Amino acid sequence: MACQAIPVQTTHLDEPLERYNYMSSICFCSPVAPDKYVVCIYLSNHNKEITTYLLENYLMNQQQPALRRRNIWTSILVCLTLLIGSSLSAVAQDDADIALLDRSAKAFTSVVKKASPAVVYIGVEKSVAGQQTNPLDFFNDPLFERFFGPQFRQQPHNKQQPRQYHQKGAGSGFIIASDGYILTNNHVVSDTDKITVRLDDEREFPAKVIGTDPQSDVALIKIDAKDLPVLPLGDSEKLQVGEWVIAIGSPFELSQSVTVGVVSAKGRNRVGIADYENFIQTDAAINPGNSGGPLLNIRGEVVGINTAIFSRSGGYMGIGFAIPINMAKSIKEQLISSGKVVRGWLGVMIQDMNEDLAKSFDLDNTKGVLVSEVTDGSPAQKAGLKQGDVIVSLNGAPLHNVADLRNKVAMTAPETDVTFGLIRDGKNKDITVTIGEQPSDMAKISSSPAKEDAYKTFGLSLQDLTPEVAKEFGYEEGQGVLIADVDPDSAAARVGLQSGQLIEEVNKKRVHSMDELKAALDASRNKNQVLFRVRAGEYSHYVVLRSE
Repeated sequence: MACQAIPVQTTHLDEPLERYNYMSSICFCSPVAPDKYVVCIYLSNHNKEITTYLLENYLMNQQQPALRRRNIWTSILVCLTLLIGSSLSAVAQDDADIALLDRSAKAFTSVVKKASPAVVYIGVEKSVAGQQTNPLDFFNDPLFERFFGPQFRQQPHNKQQPRQYHQKGAGSGFIIASDGYILTNNHVVSDTDKITVRLDDEREFPAKVIGTDPQSDVALIKIDAKDLPVLPLGDSEKLQVGEWVIAIGSPFELSQSVTVGVVSAKGRNRVGIADYENFIQTDAAINPGNSGGPLLNIRGEVVGINTAIFSRSGGYMGIGFAIPINMAKSIKEQLISSGKVVRGWLGVMIQDMNEDLAKSFDLDNTKGVLVSEVTDGSPAQKAGLKQGDVIVSLNGAPLHNVADLRNKVAMTAPETDVTFGLIRDGKNKDITVTIGEQPSDMAKISSSPAKEDAYKTFGLSLQDLTPEVAKEFGYEEGQGVLIADVDPDSAAARVGLQSGQLIEEVNKKRVHSMDELKAALDASRNKNQVLFRVRAGEYSHYVVLRSE
């Protein structure tokens, strides 16, 4: 009779055997004298096949006593060696994983420990006027007199003076110079009467505004102090999507709160927060009060200024935006030197390319920015830029969209020569332009013709579909133009238009963006009437709007 190997499970634990290196036994019985030759060896489940082979080899030679004794001890030693080695390997792997997590945790805590002293809480106060109402004025209401007569009418009284109320707010900031310069957001400190800065060591200082830039939402303030800790400024251009980042600030006035996340995206624009947008998107938790605080890389360098969140509830929903520190650096230098920001100016009206436009201009792709209008006397006109030019690069760097061109021109110092690569009549061409200074009375550089009021006469507020907004309403990016708001007493309201609906056609012409919608309205023969095809969910319908 041949020898047999019979595995016997001896553990009585709830977890599966594969999860841990539990001991199990294999009993080998000799067919010659099963009551005398039974070997029971405890071993790791992972080494069962090797041990089985060794013990079967032993049983094949059990008729030779000397050989039998030697083989059994050899087999036992081999099994024990394998068992110990397997257990030690598993323990070593667990220890390595824990050590890796421990090093990561210590890396984060080290960055926070060094950075926190330079992060400040900013408290602001503002006085606002509020008119108190006299409850007796109710008796002078014409409706009241109609039902109850004039006998309750009150005598005119002296109008009360407006009462002053104090509004308080809070935000964050970070020290960039040991003599007290602090970077923050414009919306944190603009139009305030009093600014108080509280340091990490609980000292408080009054602060003054050195300069603000509402178009980028950057502000610079200063406190009267010396030898302050500072944060080093990094290079936001080197920041990669997926890289770890740390946000520090005072959400809900909870000073020195730390959150950790990754860079979700770069170059976010058309968010609607500022005129010049090139945001870093992160999933590090940013909440009210974090505005103005630093976004740090894992080396403890500032790569962004936490500015806003995308939220449907008012709280954190996993999408936060930070101003790239490279943009803030240029603005900061100008605010220190002159207290204001001077931007470059090209003098063109521009729009993004799409497939239809690309086909119309005989182009193979939608790369570049289309020049729809050139301002008289502008740097662009002097250099020879024309309507219909497609600008594809600036100083050799590709241009992706309207916002990309606007930001780069705006951050270029006036009187600087730049080279635009463009396509004109299907041919590549380079043109050198001397960038001018943005006119002081120009609130912002528009990316579309100045005739923006055509749709407003119907009581509509419209906006382009950003990827985030399109996802929220269940549309696709570029599917049409979103109705953001409808005036209650307007032509649009009377035909049933509502916010959240999508305009897909204007006078039977397909539109995908604000630029196309405005162009279609400008081309209308009857400026007082327009035909829209509007989508609400899965269905669309036509409506005719007539202005008053």
